[in-house]
Amino acid sequence: MARVSTYLNFDGQAEEAFAFYAKVFGTEPTMISRFSEMPPGGPGEIPEGDRDEVMHAELPIAGGHLLMATDMLSSMGQQTRIGNNTTLCVDVDSRDEADHVYGMLAEGGSEGSPMADMPWGSYWGVILDRYGIRWMVNHTPST
Repeated sequence: MARVSTYLNFDGQAEEAFAFYAKVFGTEPTMISRFSEMPPGGPGEIPEGDRDEVMHAELPIAGGHLLMATDMLSSMGQQTRIGNNTTLCVDVDSRDEADHVYGMLAEGGSEGSPMADMPWGSYWGVILDRYGIRWMVNHTPST
């Protein structure tokens, strides 16, 4: 199912922020997964101090919009800053559509991760477009 969501990056505060947002919107997270739950073939060995950080969280908010989040890990060279703390995530219905959307957004863009198969089962990429807006493009095949 195609949808657009907002993805937030935190510096170790994703769980705390989502508890706050859950109170604000009167909802509950539908998913909170930790880096320790990554399947083999993930981003490599996660240092012990980072294993309980939030790898992915989802919280439905107003009007069916989905708020998602992760904790960025300095141990992996990640740094939360204005410009990478908020991302629009576009879930599309096919790999071809994912490649098309990513390719168009990448024209004149920079600072991205190309579309690739991910250990969690999605075909995923991220790009900073020519206007400085960060986008994730995602396709998860039906199971």
